[in-house]
Amino acid sequence: MYKAVSAAEAVEVIKSNDRVYIQAAAAAPQELINAMSARHEELRDVEVCHLHIEGKTPYADPIYKDSFHVNSLFIGKNVRHTLKAGNGSYTPVFLSEVPNLFKRNVLPVDVALIQVSTPDKHGYCSLGVSVEAILAVITNAKHVIAQINDQMPRVHGEGLIHISELNTFVEFSEPIHEFKNATPTAIESKIGDYVAQLIEDRSTLQMGIGSIPNAVLSRLGNHKDLGLHTEMFSDGVIDLILSNVINGNYKGINAGRALTTFLGGSKRLYDYVDDNPFIEMRSCDYTNNVANIRQNPKMVAINSAIQVDVTGQVCADSIGANMFSGVGGQMDFIRGASLSEGGKAIIALPSQTKKGISRIVPFLNKGAGVVTTRSHVQYIATEYGVADLYGKTIKQRVKALVNIAHPDHREAIAKSYFDETRN
Repeated sequence: MYKAVSAAEAVEVIKSNDRVYIQAAAAAPQELINAMSARHEELRDVEVCHLHIEGKTPYADPIYKDSFHVNSLFIGKNVRHTLKAGNGSYTPVFLSEVPNLFKRNVLPVDVALIQVSTPDKHGYCSLGVSVEAILAVITNAKHVIAQINDQMPRVHGEGLIHISELNTFVEFSEPIHEFKNATPTAIESKIGDYVAQLIEDRSTLQMGIGSIPNAVLSRLGNHKDLGLHTEMFSDGVIDLILSNVINGNYKGINAGRALTTFLGGSKRLYDYVDDNPFIEMRSCDYTNNVANIRQNPKMVAINSAIQVDVTGQVCADSIGANMFSGVGGQMDFIRGASLSEGGKAIIALPSQTKKGISRIVPFLNKGAGVVTTRSHVQYIATEYGVADLYGKTIKQRVKALVNIAHPDHREAIAKSYFDETRN
């Protein structure tokens, strides 16, 4: 009844001037991406839209600028160059609101490229390691093309699609993209120590993927009854779940489940989440909904930043005027944690860059974007301690943030700020 076609045949439906949406993160269907990109000679002005995706992005090569234009809803390293090269753009949007772009037809989608597991005996495929906004895209796209991959794990939650809902599908087996988890440095480990001390038993956690989240997680082995309500997680949570540190028993919503919208890590993670009812994947307008997040008592949101000024303004998406990543879900969780009973919103970052440039600054760089405002921020953590800014005056904030800056920069930061504000 249902017949697979080749990737080249499947992408023939894509026409010039179409908008194509690609499923995010480790679920990006590489075989379909390659087949679409191979049509660069015959296609013109195709908009390729997506959140951060892993793997190769041949369509993003500036030599194909007449064929493809990248519209990033969150900027990944593999397409960051398109912004300066002119064959890419960035659309600022909270992760919680991305599905609305498609539900409300703000971004009409002609073709969706997705990757799913093999169908079960009832014909249902799992969207696997990335649900994000793809359900809204599938519902509203004119044509849905799936790469059916027998290596994609079947993950519980709402990320299911019946094979009959696929307009076209390709059968292609390949390993799911793996994230390499770097060992935290001494500085990152120290930050992890400070952040872990802020986390109480029975807290619910949100954190991303990276060395600082891994450092925090590695220090939670003696905690009790933690929950997980996040937009993404990696291998670092597995041992905490297996040891019953993370059990979700005291969550206010989706109790007894680890809730997320993305997964990214090693094959160990993908094997662990396969057919595991403890892991629940939901659309990002559910996981990142402030009204849902705040229902968890002691909700702890741990996010990163590029720069923080001494009044508490957080730049997390650009280096000066140059876009680097995106808004993502930071504000969704900062606000949700702030409104949670006993919640804590934390920004964690090294005090300076590897080149010795301070990341605690008197003023954000010219053109820098404010992702988290000074009125939203609560805690800022570096390797020199934690600044509790909640309810503090500007003068108190300046003192607290200078104290957790690198010692080499403290005097200059304070002098620059007060010299400017006294004029």
